[in-house]
Amino acid sequence: MKGRQILVDHINGQEAAALMVDGQLEDFLLDSDSTAPRPGAIYRAIADRPLKGLHGVMLKLGNGQSGFLKETRGIKPGEALTVQVASFAEGRKAPPVSTRLLFKSRFVIVTPEAPGINVARSIRDEEERVRLLDLAHEAFEGTAHGLILRSACNGQPAEDILDDIEKMLVICNDIIADTSPEPQLLLDPPSAGTKAWSEWTTPPPDDFIETDGCFESYDIWQHIEALASPRVILEGAAYMYVEPTRALVAVDINTGADFSPAAALKANISAARALPRALRLRGLGGQITVDFAPLAKKDRRQIEQIIKAAFKKDSIETMVSGWTPLGHLELQRKRSRLPLVLP
Repeated sequence: MKGRQILVDHINGQEAAALMVDGQLEDFLLDSDSTAPRPGAIYRAIADRPLKGLHGVMLKLGNGQSGFLKETRGIKPGEALTVQVASFAEGRKAPPVSTRLLFKSRFVIVTPEAPGINVARSIRDEEERVRLLDLAHEAFEGTAHGLILRSACNGQPAEDILDDIEKMLVICNDIIADTSPEPQLLLDPPSAGTKAWSEWTTPPPDDFIETDGCFESYDIWQHIEALASPRVILEGAAYMYVEPTRALVAVDINTGADFSPAAALKANISAARALPRALRLRGLGGQITVDFAPLAKKDRRQIEQIIKAAFKKDSIETMVSGWTPLGHLELQRKRSRLPLVLP
């Protein structure tokens, strides 16, 4: 299967989306049946108790659920706030939330009470940037909110972009106008299919297939089932294991049956390039420790540059923290997804 396809199906009643690029599974999303707050959801929250040691405050989100807000200046217990879930929490911890709301769609992001109109930097054609800015100013005249025109706008019909802006403005204004005194969910997080349609846009997909049973019809299951194994095959004879533990995600790289002098460096370079995809497909985040195949100190800089370049292309924020005394590389990755659990 050549080209770039998005397929949306269901697994045990939960929506799932797969991004296939030239026959390889490049990304995968699966909705959770958990009732825990998910990233993107917007709540009317009530400030509960401050956590001075953590410089934050606990919030009541309704239905016995809680959130953690790090921005505490001027917030008093009992105060009502509108917040958006930023990421998943580890274990039973309260998920981090933010008062900086973002209303994302395929073409635009509306930023309430943060005025300004910006065009994605990836759109470099000056005429196209001017066209998009003219559209945005026309649609946003008299609006106090901000607007970001995403890379998917490039070359798209004006009416599609304007419809998207109008839809996001209506949702934004309805949420902002809500002054409910009780904690409650105001906006559901995007489903796997909705997120796939709005995020997997660069480059645009050749096909968007949304049919029950399409995973089986297009032979996607073999790629999904392979994610149940921690083993990731690399170039040549090398492989790595990506295994979540209670404290961190451990990555172990091996040269396999290759015993040549350059085997370790080749395996480490291959692993550095493959790691973002391996973590993304399995929904893994938090602290990550990489145990490379035997690596000379003089080669660390090269490996670090390669791994930073690989994560720069990834959609999930990941920070390279540095090397440990034992020669392991530590990373910190945003928990924007739940770890993948297949039926």
